[in-house]
Amino acid sequence: MADCLFCRIVAGEVPSESVRSTESTYAFRDVTPQAPVHVLLVPRDHYDNAAELANAAPAVMVELMREAGAVAADLGVADSGYRLVFNTGAEANQTVNHVHLHLLGGRAMGWPPG
Repeated sequence: MADCLFCRIVAGEVPSESVRSTESTYAFRDVTPQAPVHVLLVPRDHYDNAAELANAAPAVMVELMREAGAVAADLGVADSGYRLVFNTGAEANQTVNHVHLHLLGGRAMGWPPG
């Protein structure tokens, strides 16, 4: 989608700090990090939200989760712990309508979130 920020990042039209990349996924650092480690993982193809991705391309959803584990290991938070978050819709604060998985770590996370 030409007007989608994350589609433009995946296409290389908007700069990003790449963390990992596969044929189906792309991981990059969040420009407004909420934790010492804050990475966004996105499918290369456009899906509005996690439910749409899971229904349309379950193998890509699985790959996104596998890649999150690899990113956590690469960035040194796999053993200490990290949080994975999908925001879906305006009330959940999804600001870009391209499904993206937040990986947050590097500090203790409070509960409940939000």
